[in-house]
Amino acid sequence: MVAFETLDASGGQISSTSTLADVQNLDFSKVNPVTGPVYIEEAEPGDALKVTLLGFKPSGWGWTAVIPGFGLLADEFVEPALYIWEYDPETLAPAAFLKGVRVPLKPFPGTIGVAPAPEGEHSVVNPRRVGGNMDTRDLGGGTELYLPVEVPGALFSMGDAHAAQGDGEVCGTAIESPMEVTVKLEVVKGMQLKSPRFTTPGPVTRHFDGQGYEVTTGIGPDLMEAAKSAVRDMIEVISARHGLSRAEAYMLGSVCGDLRISEIVDAPNWIVSFYVPRAVFRS
Repeated sequence: MVAFETLDASGGQISSTSTLADVQNLDFSKVNPVTGPVYIEEAEPGDALKVTLLGFKPSGWGWTAVIPGFGLLADEFVEPALYIWEYDPETLAPAAFLKGVRVPLKPFPGTIGVAPAPEGEHSVVNPRRVGGNMDTRDLGGGTELYLPVEVPGALFSMGDAHAAQGDGEVCGTAIESPMEVTVKLEVVKGMQLKSPRFTTPGPVTRHFDGQGYEVTTGIGPDLMEAAKSAVRDMIEVISARHGLSRAEAYMLGSVCGDLRISEIVDAPNWIVSFYVPRAVFRS
């Protein structure tokens, strides 16, 4: 077992007392820091590194922001926004947002991966076939993740932990939260993976499912544009029904809304749906 102490996605530039000025002044050369690398004996190219996520010790605070120039609707949200979260790190009870909204928590590491083979510097902002900034909500406790090894020793790192996130992380940030993550690392010889794969220990949306969902859709020949349309419509629904600003609704969708491809075979138009759990609006 190895315990990783991870920083938040800003690398400490945003704190529990931050203001909008800290979002405006973010140095992107410092974002998404990872802890590592850890050299794994016997790991060789062609093998897989099996990562079992054993446990999390969250810090009890986090942040969500609209960062100008970043996010699915970056061209529509040009002004910064910031929300600082407080939550119980022991019980992980739903965390309070605005207007009585409370978001169920499910910790996971946003960035998790091994080193790519090409020499030189590699950004940690983008995912790739060896993992990286995967931002995959279901890599929670008990999940077994398999990563293709490209270099001797694998060189495993992780960071960018989230207390909660929806599938898609649509505004570009989740509940960004420093925390300790404990994992078990094992080598699977000769697995020859083409890309990461993982197995979950059970249901993945039970923390959201209990009271159903509000769902908006985007339909058209371009999946990206359909996704934008679905999210845009949900922002309007949340704003009108629950009294949140558009930026607040955008941030809420990012920490608990799930983008799903509902249909991709009936050419020429595809359907993307955006699911927001109704439970967040009921205290």
